[in-house]
Amino acid sequence: MKKAKIMLVDDHAMLRHGMAMLINMESDMEVFAEAGDGTEALEILKKNQSIDIVLLDVTLKTVSGLEVIKNMHALIPSLPVLFVSMHDESVYSERALRAGARGYVMKQEPGEMLITAIREVLKGNIYLSKQMHDTLLKRILMVGSEPEPTINSLTPSEFEVLHLIGQGHNNHEISKLLCRSIKTIETHRFNIRTKLNLKDGADLIRYATRWVSEQS
Repeated sequence: MKKAKIMLVDDHAMLRHGMAMLINMESDMEVFAEAGDGTEALEILKKNQSIDIVLLDVTLKTVSGLEVIKNMHALIPSLPVLFVSMHDESVYSERALRAGARGYVMKQEPGEMLITAIREVLKGNIYLSKQMHDTLLKRILMVGSEPEPTINSLTPSEFEVLHLIGQGHNNHEISKLLCRSIKTIETHRFNIRTKLNLKDGADLIRYATRWVSEQS
């Protein structure tokens, strides 16, 4: 049996190792390549376009996985990408699908769910948890389900920052979580305020907190 070739893209080496052990136990799939960031992943794809699926984290050290996927599809348009992330599925999965992903699995889920998700995506299907699948259907049927239409104008990195602000994190904490400089986070906050027509930092915090609450 030909094994599906999988590439793991995550900036935590130990986590990649754990996923690789889990995947390599299966008879129909194997980890063919690993990358710690988007740039490394793209270089691997340029040399190995036979990779069947990419498992990609949302938060990487240099740039958001939501931006990396666009570059991957520019290189290989039909490449299936499955997001595997610590970030809440209820907040990020819809954004991931819009970016071109074929599925979303949270890292907290059991290993068998990851294997199931990989197989479903390889079949050409979209994979989400049952709960998230039902939630998205309800959002499609509901008029005005987005808290603010302008939220779609945010870049993936700005979206990440907005989410973390809504969870109560300050600039220093966000900087550490996303492995980016304080100056970069401050720039993102300014851009978010501008795009969402928010007058000051307090207004941004109120908006972000309300938005995160509405997604849960």
